[in-house]
Amino acid sequence: MKLKTRLWVTLIAIVLGPFLLTSIAFIAVGSHVEGTDSNLGLLDKRNLATSYTVENYSHMTEEVLEDVKEQIGRDTSRLEDTAYLEQISSELNDKFSYIIVRKDNRIYYTGNESEAKKILAMLPEYGKEMPDSETGFYYNDLKKLVKQLDFRFADGSAGSFFIVTSVHTLISRSALRQMIIALILALCLTGILLTKWLQRGIFMPINQLNKAMQNIAEGNLEYMLPTQEKGEIGELYRNYEDMRLRLKESTDEKLEHEQKNKELVSNISHDLKTPITSIKGYVEGIMDGVADTPEKMNRYIKTIYDKANDMDRLINELTTYSGIDTNRIPYTFRRINVMEYFGDCVEEVGLDLESKHIQLNYDALVEPSTQIIADPEQLKRVINNIISNSVKYMNKEKGVIDIRILDELDAIRVEIEDNGMGIAPKDLPNIFERFYRTDASRNSSKGGSGIGLSIVKKIIEDHGGYIWATSKENEGTCMHFVIRKYQPPEE
Repeated sequence: MKLKTRLWVTLIAIVLGPFLLTSIAFIAVGSHVEGTDSNLGLLDKRNLATSYTVENYSHMTEEVLEDVKEQIGRDTSRLEDTAYLEQISSELNDKFSYIIVRKDNRIYYTGNESEAKKILAMLPEYGKEMPDSETGFYYNDLKKLVKQLDFRFADGSAGSFFIVTSVHTLISRSALRQMIIALILALCLTGILLTKWLQRGIFMPINQLNKAMQNIAEGNLEYMLPTQEKGEIGELYRNYEDMRLRLKESTDEKLEHEQKNKELVSNISHDLKTPITSIKGYVEGIMDGVADTPEKMNRYIKTIYDKANDMDRLINELTTYSGIDTNRIPYTFRRINVMEYFGDCVEEVGLDLESKHIQLNYDALVEPSTQIIADPEQLKRVINNIISNSVKYMNKEKGVIDIRILDELDAIRVEIEDNGMGIAPKDLPNIFERFYRTDASRNSSKGGSGIGLSIVKKIIEDHGGYIWATSKENEGTCMHFVIRKYQPPEE
């Protein structure tokens, strides 16, 4: 659920929750009270208060009524004594009651004249008291409970003694007390429920997110958060997961890169150590006079030259790799003629292959005017790297390398095929990865850092082309790469 929705629900619950709960409590209390009305058989059936309420009010004045009843039995003249009547009135003041003494049909004495005049006409006539009533008469319109005692004045006039209790005041205070209790309970219950709901919907997810961020800070990128949450919390969880996965991917790439850098340093160190050792050995031979004939001297010098070239090649590969790693390979693109360019390349590498007794075949099956946009130096590096790999792993007495230029409508495809040892199917998908060697020990003996073909792939892709390889073990390998043709703009 969205936070905005949660806030609206909280607001509605705060407003309506206590109201509904309090209303339910009032209805329940009222139903309980009204259920006792059937016990009021001795009250005036026209206007009945509840048994519980009226009986409580009756008990409040019961002691005073009993005293007056005893006094009537002993001496009715006391009810003509104003001082006595005022004493009774003062006792009833704190009970929300007052007295009326009626002589015939007029008020002889009252503790509340204004209220007495309102109720005088409604009071029961002399001798009409319900002899079995213990509670009295209740006047619903006036909210008054009336108790009656009849007697005779000294002159023989009919007299009635009434205790009038203000039921309205007492009911209000009692109801108010119940209302306050019910409201407090409703507020407490609503607060507890809302707190639990907000804690589960907001605070607990935030605590989980805080725990997850602590794991990230400690380097634990495996700690996952559930993404089933919805709304803003769910989006926050999903953003955390995206961040965690990217950090994990970045960290894994960094570790892999560091591992490959270590492999590169190890490979370069090994491959540089081999020619340096050879150079030192042959130089020592010359210094010690071992090369005592012109033929030996020439062979020693040629070997030293070849080893120095190997070192130079390794250093160039390392420099190129550094450029690839930082995307800073210098390119100088221009239009070149395919027939002329590849013809020159074949002629240049042909002399070197001839000295190694490897046959080179060249076929250009494209139009003489075909052009491509390329960097000549970097494209030559591609051809040299592929051919040097073919030479390095040539295991036949008569080696053969075929170079073919094929027309692919809007592109050219270059194929460089040899009859060497080939590549195992399990290794073929990985040969363009950096530092990958199909046989580390064999490759080390032949020299090579394991980054030659990754350089080739990078250069071809930077030319807008793509490269792949096909191979069969002990039969040979064919490298294929495609570069788009140059299309002159239409006039």
